[in-house]
Amino acid sequence: MAISLTKGGNVNLSKEAPGLTNITVGLGWDPRATDGQEFDLDAIAFLVNEAGKVRTDQDFIFFNNLKSDNGAVEHTGDNRTGEGDGDDEKIKINLASIPADVNKVAVCAIIYEGQARNQNFGQVGEAYIRVVNDNGNSEIARYDLSEDGSTETAMIFGELYRHSGDWKFRAVGQGFSGGLGPLAASYGVNV
Repeated sequence: MAISLTKGGNVNLSKEAPGLTNITVGLGWDPRATDGQEFDLDAIAFLVNEAGKVRTDQDFIFFNNLKSDNGAVEHTGDNRTGEGDGDDEKIKINLASIPADVNKVAVCAIIYEGQARNQNFGQVGEAYIRVVNDNGNSEIARYDLSEDGSTETAMIFGELYRHSGDWKFRAVGQGFSGGLGPLAASYGVNV
């Protein structure tokens, strides 16, 4: 049974699923009815070092850079509508292949052109992030985001991080005003 996390909560993935190697991080959401403009949320991952910064631009995984340079992290593609059941976008991660100098994988989402369209996470419902063990397709952990991000157009959903040789997952739910630019800059990427 999956562990349901609250904001700030974490789980030791290595203990919950011994031998864990390949996971899928699924993100889902349901845009609410607004003025009729389409919502397009995009999942993003940042592979960051001990200083909290990407090593190179290849550590910024999104719809225009679907794989990390060694293939350990792969975005499976852009879902432009968020319609349908299940995960809207997925990021596949081979934990054993994450380079030793990467301490954390931050999994985020942005609302594409959110500021220009006057859209924000307060208009997005049923947002969640979940970690699935690819061996058996079992959900290990899930975080259902509250609607705290009423004015933000970018959001850190959760983080996978190393601690004492184990991989852990933390539910973050932190919003960023200004969209992708400020979010990416906080991890050392200029967009």
